[in-house]
Amino acid sequence: MLTITCPYCGPRCHTEFTYVRDASKTRPPDGEAAMAAWFDFVYLRDNRRGALRELWQHTLGCRGFAIVERDLVTHAVEPAR
Repeated sequence: MLTITCPYCGPRCHTEFTYVRDASKTRPPDGEAAMAAWFDFVYLRDNRRGALRELWQHTLGCRGFAIVERDLVTHAVEPAR
């Protein structure tokens, strides 16, 4: 079981949360010229080891968002710095 710390409700079980996206990627600008950047943002993922910044929504609680760092090998979760 993963424990994610909601900034409003405190530590909660991961089953109360929904994974939103990789928080280390930045949203590309809107427009037709940036379609390749949008494709990269939506579909391409690195399958790497180590810490990854993730955005989670507390869907069964306050519905707020939390950015956490999760180690992809050990699944240890810490609040993002």
